[in-house]
Amino acid sequence: MTATRSTRFPGEVAAPGKGGIGESPLRPDGTLKVKGEFAYSSDLWMDGMLWGTTLRSPHPRARILGMDITAAVAMDGVHAVLTHEDVPGRKVYGLDHTWDQPVLAIGEVRHQGEPIALVAADHPEIARRAAAAIEIDWEVLEPITDPVAVVDDPENLKVQERGGIARHQPVRVGDLAVGRALAEVVVSGKYDVGIQDQAFLGPESGLVVPAEDGGLDFYVATQWMHNDLSQIGPCLRLPDEKIRMTLAGVGGAFGGREDLSMQIHAGMLAMYTGKPVKMVYNREESFFGHVHRHPAQMWYEFGATRAGALTFAKVKIVLDGGAYTSATLNVTGNASSLAVGPYEFPHLEIDAYGVYTNNPPCGAMRGFGAVQACFAHESMMDKLADALGMDPVRVRQLNVVSQGSRLATGQVLHAPTPLREMLGQLRAMPLPEPLDATDIRNLPGGASQTTHGEGVVRGVGYGIGIKNICFSEGFDDYSTARVRLEVVAGEAVALVHTAAAEVGQGLVTVEAQIARTELGIERVTIHPADNGVGDSGSSSASRQTYMTGGAVKTACEAVRARVLDLAAAQGHHGASNLVGGKVVSPTGEVLAAIVDVLDEGVVEETRIYQHKPTTGMDPVTGQGNSHTQLAVCVHRAVVDVDTELGLVKVVALDAVQDVGKIMNRLSLEGQIHGGSVQGLGLAVMEEIQVTNGKVRNPSFTDYLIPTILDTPTQTLEILENADPHAPYGLRGAGEPPTLSSTPAIVSAIRHACRAAGGSGDLTRAPVRPGDIISSC
Repeated sequence: MTATRSTRFPGEVAAPGKGGIGESPLRPDGTLKVKGEFAYSSDLWMDGMLWGTTLRSPHPRARILGMDITAAVAMDGVHAVLTHEDVPGRKVYGLDHTWDQPVLAIGEVRHQGEPIALVAADHPEIARRAAAAIEIDWEVLEPITDPVAVVDDPENLKVQERGGIARHQPVRVGDLAVGRALAEVVVSGKYDVGIQDQAFLGPESGLVVPAEDGGLDFYVATQWMHNDLSQIGPCLRLPDEKIRMTLAGVGGAFGGREDLSMQIHAGMLAMYTGKPVKMVYNREESFFGHVHRHPAQMWYEFGATRAGALTFAKVKIVLDGGAYTSATLNVTGNASSLAVGPYEFPHLEIDAYGVYTNNPPCGAMRGFGAVQACFAHESMMDKLADALGMDPVRVRQLNVVSQGSRLATGQVLHAPTPLREMLGQLRAMPLPEPLDATDIRNLPGGASQTTHGEGVVRGVGYGIGIKNICFSEGFDDYSTARVRLEVVAGEAVALVHTAAAEVGQGLVTVEAQIARTELGIERVTIHPADNGVGDSGSSSASRQTYMTGGAVKTACEAVRARVLDLAAAQGHHGASNLVGGKVVSPTGEVLAAIVDVLDEGVVEETRIYQHKPTTGMDPVTGQGNSHTQLAVCVHRAVVDVDTELGLVKVVALDAVQDVGKIMNRLSLEGQIHGGSVQGLGLAVMEEIQVTNGKVRNPSFTDYLIPTILDTPTQTLEILENADPHAPYGLRGAGEPPTLSSTPAIVSAIRHACRAAGGSGDLTRAPVRPGDIISSC
């Protein structure tokens, strides 16, 4: 086991190194992005292109009694005004083949912001004016906004014809009555998590260009091109070979680009007009144009012996999926399987529900169902520790899983999971010194001068997160890579081609590192991601380094084997590896140069990588080996709380995470830091406010996200306990820190409130100032 303490200083830059696995070559797009020179999808331009825009519903639930597009069509500069009647093929689409979301509203709308009509015009302002000129006769209906009411009475409260509950997933272990009888201490609580937005900075955008063969060329920001393709083709009535997709520059994703946004709409406009069409959402439209994190209401009950051993848990989780299915089925599965986190319970009764309402549609977001559950189960562990009079770290160490343990679903952890040791390492980290109160920037409220230290109390809290990596529940998860090795200008050069989306996570850097390591050469080029190669799956579920990295590794191994065969055929007997551009023997003896073996030839191999199979969850008991891999992170938060005004400053947010193998230290640290800060946002500020189905704050003026001034010092300990089933032993790293940071921060706020003499009864995220005042 190795660890790294990662605290960087201003101006410090990691040395690029040679660029193989375990080194930290700088990202090829990093400098361009910092300088503002990177081409994002919103920067695309083509002479003669039109601008598309979308008319969206102002109502969360209403019938469309009539629509008049006459005024819009008559405007100068308008080339097309389209409704659902103009959809060339299938009128509905959906993630994971749910096919329940209309391309354009058909007779009714089920959420605020649902697309109704499209306009293409010479200028974006003309397009917006034309969309505003479309007249609609509405019959406004009362929206269904209470998901708990749907669960309690699904037959009487239907959002869709198929019913109000998208999925109910139970988990049953042992006998709850026996667990209750063994319990000497029982605690319970209800916990709420609000709607968090992915808040990516690059809005939904792209360019679609008609081709001479009647097809379309798409340049779009997405997380999964082949899944987009499977939805776009049927709706536009085009075969796959007539749709060519190229990944445009992506300005962040975090799950919000797994669902389609403008792709089909721009395609319809391009087909109708025969001209290139560009679409770019403004910030307000972006809030309506993508899914968000599912809000959750959760009821928990834990029992334990006086010694701290857990005996039972009873859990009910209600996730509000909004109007359409999106990823709700899978998010519900994650929430149920990870409802009690990394703890061993002999007796369990868990029920998780994903529900349809007329609230904003929700789907994939970093942490994917486990974030909500983590906030609840970690809050409960703190509550149990209080009831037992036990240290909160100690009660966790007594009950956490380890290698060989069973999760709630019965799945056995096959890889090292040293959570007891990780908690010990975290606790041993030095705590920050009290901040200098003479500098008001160090205090809650900062330069607003709300305090000069009066009423400010410090608190410390802990949290553990466990997250599944890759797709689960029997999904045929695979990735494809094509690797080409050839001689260019007298040097061996590799070209790596995948369809995997680089969304800011640094995948293109890791792909090149793998190729350099496996092929023993320096020059590696990454082909632009497109659908000219097989599916690489989604850039989500922390899966791309595992899956596409595995595919690149496998394809490189095949290329290497062919080069070695060529070397042997040329008389270089004993050739066993490629190192530094040379063919070498097992003892390191140089036998030949790769360029001489290739002799201006080309070696190309395409390979598909698949992880070990998973199974679905039993519909009654929830049992099954549903996950590919589990990754863990633990956080300790230190906060200063102004107990009079309810303001919080997160002073430190330290973490210990096991990543199996450090592929690129610099990128890895960025992922852990970024995930932690996203969890900070959920803890104290980020929430989409919805009243009667309508969003009240669709802008970055009113939807707050952490800035650099909100970002605390973060000390990291990064462990490398290899997963025997994963390429290089690695574990997906991007999501786990998003889980544990939120409950750690809220726990620290509770601690501060109790130190001030209050109850510290904080049960929702994000914590609002009023919550703190009432509990302090």
